[in-house]
Amino acid sequence: MKHKTALILEGGAMRGLYSAGILDAFMENNINIDVIYGVSAGALFGLNYKSHQIGRALRYNLKYANEKNYMGLYSLITTGNIMNEEFCFKKLVYELDKLDFETYKNNPVDFYAVVTNLQTGKPEYIKIDDAQKDMEYFRASGSMPFVSKPVKINDKLYLDGAISDAVPFKKALETNYEKIIVILTRPLGYRKKKSYLPYRLFYGKFPKLVETAKNSYKKYNETMDLIEKYESENKIIVLRPSKLIKVKRIEKDKTKLQSIYDLGVSDCMRKIEQIKTFLHVTN
Repeated sequence: MKHKTALILEGGAMRGLYSAGILDAFMENNINIDVIYGVSAGALFGLNYKSHQIGRALRYNLKYANEKNYMGLYSLITTGNIMNEEFCFKKLVYELDKLDFETYKNNPVDFYAVVTNLQTGKPEYIKIDDAQKDMEYFRASGSMPFVSKPVKINDKLYLDGAISDAVPFKKALETNYEKIIVILTRPLGYRKKKSYLPYRLFYGKFPKLVETAKNSYKKYNETMDLIEKYESENKIIVLRPSKLIKVKRIEKDKTKLQSIYDLGVSDCMRKIEQIKTFLHVTN
């Protein structure tokens, strides 16, 4: 199947606006991708590439950053989800800043949202051709543990895809794509430390999930080592923040949100000719 270009989008909550900036620059420069793997915020912001809505991710995050019913402590206390299901996945996408479901559906890009199955502890890569029909998978991919209720779909329970496969680079290698671009939301050299979050206390009924979560930092660091190896051999393109902008997972500071998005645009534009050459873009 060695004929497609794959794009991998790391999550990171509001750090994902870095990726949104890059994707908007891609669209403005006619950078076309065949397959996208979006994890957590990478899925939630990345779907705007398939619906071809330049600026949408930044626009609604700036507009509703301080709306109590969007995301944050108020939503967590009142609904059990830090991201308000009613506001984020219904009111926002259907009324306030409509997702272009038709363009999404007709765009030939294959979009996979990565989710974590609580029972198996393993990642699942859900191909979403119809965002309107399968919006729950996007919600599941971005449902952060401890601050989100598990999302039930077809009798399966799911949480954030980042628990089991934060950057599905190995999945892309196994699928044997011809070209791979990776968008990370952490600077070069970042590695995760062992987590001591109380997974067993919260998710004791799901021992395989607990085991996966316990070892997720190892998988992440091994993936970063592999990505940097392939990058040094000029086999892939990697885009990552060229400088550190401290952004909280649920960031309310609009200046910081704009800054991380702008950094994505500028980092992309610095590499735009390299990207075009890599993908054989002639226009």
